[in-house]
Formats: sequence, structure tokens, C-alpha cells
Amino acid sequence: MSSLSVTPPERLKTPLTVPQRHMFGPGPSNVPPRILEAGAKPVIGHMHPEIFEIMSDIKSGIQYMFQTQNNMTLAVSGTGHTAMECAIFNAVEPGDSVLTAVNGIWGERAAEMAERIGAKVNRIVAPPGGFFTTSEIEQALSTYRPVLFFLAHGESSTGVLHPLDDIGHLCHRYNCLLLVDSVASIGGAPVYMDKQGIDILYTGSQKVLNAPPGTAPISFSERACQKIFKRKSKPVSFFLDLSWLANYWGCDGKPTRIYHHTGPVTAFYSLRESLSVLAEEGLENSWERHQNVAEYFHNGLEKMGLKLFVKEKSARLPTVTTIVAPRGYNWKEITTYIMKTHNLEISGGLGPSVGLVLRVGLMGCNSSRANVDMVLAALKDALRHCHKSKV
Repeated sequence: MSSLSVTPPERLKTPLTVPQRHMFGPGPSNVPPRILEAGAKPVIGHMHPEIFEIMSDIKSGIQYMFQTQNNMTLAVSGTGHTAMECAIFNAVEPGDSVLTAVNGIWGERAAEMAERIGAKVNRIVAPPGGFFTTSEIEQALSTYRPVLFFLAHGESSTGVLHPLDDIGHLCHRYNCLLLVDSVASIGGAPVYMDKQGIDILYTGSQKVLNAPPGTAPISFSERACQKIFKRKSKPVSFFLDLSWLANYWGCDGKPTRIYHHTGPVTAFYSLRESLSVLAEEGLENSWERHQNVAEYFHNGLEKMGLKLFVKEKSARLPTVTTIVAPRGYNWKEITTYIMKTHNLEISGGLGPSVGLVLRVGLMGCNSSRANVDMVLAALKDALRHCHKSKV
């Protein structure tokens, strides 16, 4: 008689099945066969010299993608949230003043992370679909004198692409570091980390890069490193301690790398391949493609009589489009119908945009006119078949 009180789950005795879907929500996006195949290569040790070569390739690919020469450039093992915490946990100490720009969910997330480690957090707030002027940012910097200012370049919950020019240099005038979230924008809209004076920049693997979720590129300027490595206290997280990560990624100049954690080696394969795809197309070509496809999509939506949530054209995120939820319809019924009938994912709002918008993400390999036509046809079909209230 078995001594086990928990029996083997019957479900685990059946083969794994996963449907093939058109992933046109705000992320993750579809992973092309080339990147899937890279991730299926043999597992080797996370401290083997071949892995260090792959990590070096990833580092140079991130430098290209971010347009930076920062030596302190690496990929955190985890999603974009992990990189956000890595940035905040290393750059901020208890009692530090932090300023976050809240025009969607991500500024609020950054504020909560900073508050959890004892920072004094202040917020500047814009309505969903809005953004901040340079003068508004400068006024807040002057008032609160933060050591760190957080800004989401691509606010995927509201579809806003925030201007970046002059903000980094403005922050430096007030002895403040600029932290930018580019999870929804990198590769799809121009970012020049060094030229724009960005001190900490991070993104995720699962959007324009079309890699599976689980790695998060991040880079730190020399200015940021000076503050981080002169901390009075250790970062609250051992796993995200930059001094350890810098050694694992060969960024600290030391001849020997010391075990810190078991890196997700197959995720590194996928990330390297996705950066290779971006390098082959070229950043500027990728930016142009995403912008052209977004404009084609926006024109198609307007011809259908649908309204775009972000009024100012220059502030529309080319990777994630927010559509005003059609009046009289239940947004959830629309997304459910499209998933069931067209095997296609789009989503509703997130955070402050819940109930206000539909969100469509066309990122990386998914950014094409053919996919726009597919989404437009699905939306037309849904609006014909879903219940519309007369109220």
C-alpha cells in the first residue's frame, strides 16, 4: 500500500495541448518559429563559457536596441515588473524622495514599489490618454526634489507614447535620475538612451521583440551607477542586487564570475535570437514599419466610425492602440466574441482605462497591414453580432 496521501493528477497523464492564436492584445505577442526554435536548443550550464558568449551577444544587442554605450547593460531573469523592481530597489533607499508620472497604470505601479521600500513618493497625475508638458515636470522636480523620476514611455494601459526629449537633461539639472519604462515601446518607437539623457531604461522580451515572457533588458548610466554603488544600505532584494547581477553579466570588470542564480538559459537563447531579428531589420526600419502600420490601422478604425482614445496623433503609441469602447456595447462581450469566433485576442482596458477602451497590440512580427485587415474584419463582425443597448 502506498504511503502517499496525494495521488498523481489525472490531467498530468494526458498530453499537453496549447491552441495557436493570433495574439493581438497588449502582450505577449506571437513568437515566430525562428525564435521558438532557438529556445528549443539544448540546455547547457548557466556558468558555461558558451552561455557567457550568448550573454555578451545579448548585451551588445540591448545596447543597440537602447542606443547606449552603457557598460552596465544586461537582462534580468524575469518579466518587465522584475526590471522595474531592479531599477527602483537599486537606485532608491529608504527616505529618498521619488517622483512618478501617473497617466496610466505603470506610474502607479512604480510608486507602490518605491513606497514599499520606504521612499517618500510624490505623483504628478494626468488623465488617461494624457501626458505631461516639460514645464509641468520641471515644476514637480523643483517642488519635490526627487532622487528619481519615473516615466512610462509607452503607457500600454492608455495607448500614450510620452515625449522623451529634454526630460533627462531637465532631471540632471535637478540632480535627479530619469527612469524610463519602455516595455511597450522599445523597437516600435524611437528611443535614444544616451542622447536623451535616460539614466535607467528597461523593457520586456514579450512585445516588439516577440520572445517568450521571462527576460527583461535593462541598462544603467554611469550617473545611475555612481548613486547605486554609493548606497548606505544594501538593496532590499538579493536577487535583484545590481552588484551581483553586474558580476554575473560580466559588467563589473572582474576576471571571475561568481554564482548568483541559475539563469534561464533557454530564455537567453530566445532573447538573443529576437535581438538578432531586430538587428537584421534595423531599428529605424522597425520604427518606420510600426508607425506606418499604426497609421493604416487608425485610418481603418476611423472609417468604421470608431474613435481613438488618444486625441493627439503624435502621442499615440504605435504598438498598442486604444479604441474608445463603442457606445452601447459591453466591451467584454466584444473581446469574448472575437476570441471565440476569430481565434484572435484583443483586450479591454487596464487600471484607469477599464471600461473605457479596447486595446489592440500589433508588435514585432505582428505589425503588418495583413494583420490590421484581420483585426478590422473581426471588429466589424463583432459589432454586427454583439448586443447593442438602445439606452
